Amino acid sequence: GQIELYTHLPVMKQLVEQLQQWEFRVCGVFLVDSQFMVESFKFISGILAALSAMISLEIPQINIMTKMDLLSKKAKKEIEKYLDPDMYSMIEDSTNILKSKMFKKLTKSICGVIDDYGMVRFLPFDRSDEESINIVLQHIDFTIQYGEDLEFKEPK
Repeated sequence: GQIELYTHLPVMKQLVEQLQQWEFRVCGVFLVDSQFMVESFKFISGILAALSAMISLEIPQINIMTKMDLLSKKAKKEIEKYLDPDMYSMIEDSTNILKSKMFKKLTKSICGVIDDYGMVRFLPFDRSDEESINIVLQHIDFTIQYGEDLEFKEPK
């Protein structure tokens, strides 16, 4: 929740490096409030913040859209398009808001890079839905390869 900890200060990078030196498997979990992400230009801002954390920390990262349980049914339906986004349609949504040609061109370039490299996807998180919690935990476990080094036990 404190974006300054990885954008302006080296403390998070140093913490990650120390944990890795102690041979901990580390994964970043980037949380974005779903209520913030209901408009395309805000969604693009959220993606850029997630990319900033990813680049700054240089670790695998899971991006989570939180507070899905607080959204209205209409907002939940609207936000589904942001879970597997088509960035080129985001450009069309954003250009109606942007007046300046320069910012339209910048937005188009940013959306193109995000879409071409597919580096940021969000998982929905609804704290009242056990399946939602399990999906997020499975993604984190997979990312840090939890259980990969455990010995396989032969069944009797």
